[in-house]
Amino acid sequence: MKKLIYTGLTAAILLSGCSSQKTDTAGTEASAADLTETQLDAQAFLDQYSKQYQQLYTASAEAEWRSNTHIVEGDSTNAVATRRANEAFAAFTGSAENINKAKAMLAKKDQLTPLQAKQFEAILYSGANNPQIIPDVVKARIKAETEQTEKLYGFDYSIYKKSVSTNEIDDILKNETDLDKRLAAWNASKEVGPTLKEGLLNLRELRNKTVQSLGYDDYFTYQASDYGMARAEMMDLMKQINEELRPLYRELHTYARYELAKKYGAKEVPDYLPAHWVPNRWGQDWSAMVDVKGIDLDAALKPKGAEWEVEQAERFYVSLGFPQLPTSFYEKSSLYPAPVGADYKKNNHASAWHIDLDKDVRSLMSVEPNAEWYETTHHELGHIYYYMTYTNPDVPVLLRSGANRAYHEAMGSLMGLAAMQKPFLANLDLIDRNTQTDEMQSLLKEALNYVVFIPFSSGVMSEWENDFYAENLPADQLNKRWWELAKKYQGIVPPEERGENYLDPATKTHINDDPAQYYDYALSYVLLFQLHDHIAKEILHQDPHATNYYGNKEVGKFLRDIMYPGASADWRQMLKEKTGEELSARAMVAYFQPLMDYLKEQNKGRKYTL
Repeated sequence: MKKLIYTGLTAAILLSGCSSQKTDTAGTEASAADLTETQLDAQAFLDQYSKQYQQLYTASAEAEWRSNTHIVEGDSTNAVATRRANEAFAAFTGSAENINKAKAMLAKKDQLTPLQAKQFEAILYSGANNPQIIPDVVKARIKAETEQTEKLYGFDYSIYKKSVSTNEIDDILKNETDLDKRLAAWNASKEVGPTLKEGLLNLRELRNKTVQSLGYDDYFTYQASDYGMARAEMMDLMKQINEELRPLYRELHTYARYELAKKYGAKEVPDYLPAHWVPNRWGQDWSAMVDVKGIDLDAALKPKGAEWEVEQAERFYVSLGFPQLPTSFYEKSSLYPAPVGADYKKNNHASAWHIDLDKDVRSLMSVEPNAEWYETTHHELGHIYYYMTYTNPDVPVLLRSGANRAYHEAMGSLMGLAAMQKPFLANLDLIDRNTQTDEMQSLLKEALNYVVFIPFSSGVMSEWENDFYAENLPADQLNKRWWELAKKYQGIVPPEERGENYLDPATKTHINDDPAQYYDYALSYVLLFQLHDHIAKEILHQDPHATNYYGNKEVGKFLRDIMYPGASADWRQMLKEKTGEELSARAMVAYFQPLMDYLKEQNKGRKYTL
């Protein structure tokens, strides 16, 4: 979970597809004879635009793929090629001619088919990120983004002067009990920040200027508009989600302070969690704190190997009625860590790529045989199968993306959750089906993943990027503001003073290459629990805490029906139709309600600091 879905140009967030439209949003046939003169004119333009868009998108995606999978220090070949491909893509999508045509057509929106109108809106949205009325700014932004990516993923992390991978840093933070070693690993994870500061400040200016040329106030406002929401509406929604889950998070935070103090032999329980105490570089996932007795996935998965994890994730989707992955997926993906001693580096952040908006789907991962990557492979293939499902004759070029960006993440995270539940694991013989486990500990482990993520995603990340882009956060307050938000929302503080010579927010990849949209992930969690609640109760008739999706074709049909229309469906209407309710954290709160009484009992007599 919490993975970047590749979307062509790194700054372009639109996923789209191919061929002329055959149906309207209701799925009824729309032949040329049925179209008015205005609709025929619109369709002719859309057909031509779509063909060229797809060609340029593919070239951009291929170049970006090489830049992310083969990073060689001092070799600018990939960077130059990527910049050229992205500039060509930007010049087309942002051309004044295309933007003006889309505006003219939308002025006659009532004369277009609903599907045509959606495509023209998509053209305008994509064009706003690359407007050629300011071509020098767009070119400068593309160049800056390419350079930032290389700095970020080409960085050489080290602990005690020995090079380490991010996987190795993560392992230390999950398993090490020596606080000095934990601190060394945590500090190492932040070393990349200062090298990214100048580039990030430059990108803020360029990203804001780019979208302001077409009337958006700032880059954050632009990204939020993809949901049909104003910036203030999005931030209000983030506050609402935080407030709904705050009581449970407060209990988890109190529990963690006392349990970790005991684990590390601290003389006093701190009021706020030192950042190097928690088992994640950004404090967004604490699930490694809990080992559920009877379930040792790391031990069960290690002998099976990394390849088994990917292939088993595919078998899960096939069991639901989805097709097998194309052969090209395994031939072209980069699924495992770079070989030891390799003369190149790769982006180690898991992501899914729809290279040509047609049949070429790939995943970029660094899979190892452990529980985290087991969950991640199921998550990433959720994106891949979403791509494959909305790549169909009924979904035209500019609408091959999720119903909204959060839907894509929700699908991946939903399948990750399903694959980790006890009946599912027993079905795969990863645990003995007769194994007795402490169900409350299982629920606690899940909460330390899903609930703990909310204050980071909807609070720290969303508010920092809102301040950065929309409020013009001063360059000498970037790190200060980050840690103010971490203390306020997560109850986490740095191990020691972190001045402006650091840039800790920039160590989070999304700040650099997937900017101003981290609320997607918070919304995806709300969506995933709504979808899971419906599947468990209405389709499987099972306890939401103990489900087994495996082999259930009705579950597969429910998911395919959501995936199939891509962005041609209204996301709010779809959610109401499929689950019977509007977007709400109700299902998520209800899922973890049994944990509240347990935590309150554990925390009796303890000091609350949030």
